[in-house]
Amino acid sequence: MNDINKTLYKNRHIFKSEQAKKMKEFVQHNNVNTYRHCFNVVRVSLKINEFLKLNSNLDTLVLGAFLHDFYLYDWHDKDMCKKLHGFVHPKIAADNSEKFFNINEDVKTVIIRHMWPLTITKIPNTKEAIVVCIADKICSLMEVFSV
Repeated sequence: MNDINKTLYKNRHIFKSEQAKKMKEFVQHNNVNTYRHCFNVVRVSLKINEFLKLNSNLDTLVLGAFLHDFYLYDWHDKDMCKKLHGFVHPKIAADNSEKFFNINEDVKTVIIRHMWPLTITKIPNTKEAIVVCIADKICSLMEVFSV
């Protein structure tokens, strides 16, 4: 078993948890739910890491990518302030991740900083945070434009 598969296997309890499965209830972009979007970001993050030979911490990369949008609400809901979602959901996702999965500070950094440059003061400052930030933008564009 390679390192990526070991990391995915080791963290399967998070991917299969009832809390994480709730992400399947919310649309992220077009016909892609939040759970699928987060796994797309995991996949693209791993490809970027491998292609650039960054040797990122795989646990931090995978968990940060998977939990980056673990906010558990429908941001399309008319009662939610859509204009603020982009600014506030990283903190909500990090808080939820700490509450349910006891994440470490490195994973929290990835989650909090994934929306840069929108969250202008939360510049990605680790390899893992930079990779997830870029992967999230790539996946979001692909999902919005159904590529």
